[in-house]
Amino acid sequence: MDQHTRTGIVKELTELLTKGNAHVTFEEACADISVEHLNQHVPGLPYTVWQLAEHIRIAQWDIVEFCINPEHQSPKWPDEYWPAPDATTDETSWQHTLTQIRQDRDRFLDLLQDPEQDLLAPLPHGTGQTLLREAFLIADHAAYHTGQIILVRRLLQDWD
Repeated sequence: MDQHTRTGIVKELTELLTKGNAHVTFEEACADISVEHLNQHVPGLPYTVWQLAEHIRIAQWDIVEFCINPEHQSPKWPDEYWPAPDATTDETSWQHTLTQIRQDRDRFLDLLQDPEQDLLAPLPHGTGQTLLREAFLIADHAAYHTGQIILVRRLLQDWD
């Protein structure tokens, strides 16, 4: 792939991972929520806003680590990708979740922007995964659960 094409793809992936475009960003979905609502269950739903965000954090961390560390061992699916059903957060842990999501996304963006990285080459330690595929996976997964965060907030009457 020529450098011009690579630069364009990286720019588009960066926007996909950081901007809302046709939907609300993760950061917007998580802004200005009370700690009480972070931990509040909605009848019929198995997760809270914090549990959804924490799941995004764990899954994104796993993907980023997989991409940069050939020795990385993924958590056990599905139990280690989700907090316990009765797990709660406080303001400090909530901020840690948000910070870690941002930092891991930034680490992945740094990897994408490294001109030595071939976006289409299978990762040597994987089973056919490429950086391009992993970028799509991070974006798709985060968008899916961001929509769920907004839904939970709407049901809690905590969304305009």
